[in-house]
Amino acid sequence: MKIDKVALVGRHVRLEPLVASHLPGLALAIEDGRLWELPFTFVPPPAEVAGLLANAEAAFAAGRELAFATVDAATGRVVGSTRFRNIEAAHRRVEIGFTFLAASAQRTAINTEAKCLMLTHAFEVWGCNRVELLTDERNTRSRQAIARLGAVQEGLLRSHMVMRDGFVRNSVIFSITAAEWPQVKAGLEAKMALRS
Repeated sequence: MKIDKVALVGRHVRLEPLVASHLPGLALAIEDGRLWELPFTFVPPPAEVAGLLANAEAAFAAGRELAFATVDAATGRVVGSTRFRNIEAAHRRVEIGFTFLAASAQRTAINTEAKCLMLTHAFEVWGCNRVELLTDERNTRSRQAIARLGAVQEGLLRSHMVMRDGFVRNSVIFSITAAEWPQVKAGLEAKMALRS
């Protein structure tokens, strides 16, 4: 697994390695839906996006994460962010997470295609054995979106994380394995074809 800063480009979305020039657009995306106020996310307030970039750069330097700005291909507007997290090259395992989208970009082809691009990179470029996706047990919309991708819910990680407000959350863990990837990919491509 060679962890390079590469852009992943589709028809509806471009995932560009997160850099400082994305920050003003990212702040606007966070304001669209007041995402930092959602109790089950770690999305920073718009004024604190520089810290998000600093954290992403440190994690990349440690070989643990690769963060992207999510860009609407039709408009060039930054609509959110996502990243590969908890990269375990020795075990060929990675998590897709810290994903958030402006309210106006939710329930569009952008998220489906972004996940398809990331999964394709993980399985077909890095040769991963599995990709994990985690979400707060309380975040019903996120759980439904992950299941719609074709991921399998494996279980509940109890008392897994402490949220900003001190709440100790349970995390639901989903995964897709290399053996499942061809069928999952076909399903994602069919979903995207319906939205074209």
